[in-house]
Order: sequence, then C-alpha cells, then structure tokens
Amino acid sequence: MKKALILTAVSFSLLFSAASVSLPGSASAAEIYATHGDSIVSTATSYIGKVRYHFGTRDSQHLVFDCSSFTQFVFKQNGINIPWGSSAQTRFGTPVNSKSQLSIGDLVMFSVSTLGRINHVGIYIGNGKFISNVPSSGVVISDLNSGYWGSRFITGRHY
Repeated sequence: MKKALILTAVSFSLLFSAASVSLPGSASAAEIYATHGDSIVSTATSYIGKVRYHFGTRDSQHLVFDCSSFTQFVFKQNGINIPWGSSAQTRFGTPVNSKSQLSIGDLVMFSVSTLGRINHVGIYIGNGKFISNVPSSGVVISDLNSGYWGSRFITGRHY
C-alpha cells in the first residue's frame, strides 16, 4: 500500500512538472492568447466599411449589427461564444479594470450615458485604440484615452 502511494505521488509530480515544461517550438499560453487576440483584431478590422449599425440587430447575412452583436459575431468567427448584449458580455471572461492591463483582443466596455451603466462594447486593438460598431459610421477605430471615449471606459474582459 505504501509503495502504491509513493508511486502515485511520483506519477502526479511528473505529470504536473511535465505540463509546465515548454518544448522547443511550442507556444506559451501568453503567446497563444496574443495570436488569438491578433486574429480577433484582424477579423474585426476586415469589416471596416462593410458593416452597418442598427440598434438591437444581429443580422450576419446582411452585416447589420449593433455594437455587441458585432463583437459576438467577430468572437464567434474566432471560436469564442459570447452572449449578445454589452452588459451580458461583462459576465464572461476575466475582468480587466485598468486600461493599462488590456491585451489585444480584449473586450472594452463603456458607458455612453450619465447613468454609468455599460451600454457600449468594442475590441481592444493595442496602442490605446479599440474597434467598435457605432451608429454614425459603422465599424471604426477609436482612441480609448481621449476624445469622446476617454472618460467613458468602465471595464474590459479578457477571454
């Protein structure tokens, strides 16, 4: 019995230490996420000038979305299922409360009203910029730190 316990302990030890070993040519979790984030951003930017905005709409056949159905559409094309609705999307993933901690591909949530309620969502693309679908222009890249959006950031979500 004692010998079996020792063998089991050694097996688990080897299993967990092997799981943390990085083989030559294999990607770390951070590298995998960075690549995935780049893919999400690439997908989103490919729709600049091709998508129309309509509140409460999720029409992928005609490329008509609101902000959250656009992020849902982009994430789904990259194998990640998220709900429709900017406030619903805050319930998934890991919170990112500081702009300085955002990673490429993270969702960014904003309040566009005086209530402080999350009611707009976009995708962080790096260098203080994000991409989202807005009523006046469709899919656009905006500055996270200045202009209209500078004071409206509430949180981000890392998937």
